[in-house]
Amino acid sequence: MIEKLFTEHPRAIGETYGQHARTAFSFGWRMAVGGAACMVHALVPGIFVKTASRTVVQLDAEMRGRKATAAEEEFAYVI
Repeated sequence: MIEKLFTEHPRAIGETYGQHARTAFSFGWRMAVGGAACMVHALVPGIFVKTASRTVVQLDAEMRGRKATAAEEEFAYVI
């Protein structure tokens, strides 16, 4: 059970637990910052005009460059 929760997925995409944790945290942090910029932009449309779209494009490009296993190819992204 512990193996499945902590190491099975990272191993399936060719990463260690630590590598996967760093990557996932990096993606999550940038998604949160981009989301906050969106909410501020909703209130004041003149600021953060391209921040969210630029963040999404960058994350998409990085995600598409990651290695997926056959079992995970049914999904558009592997985090």
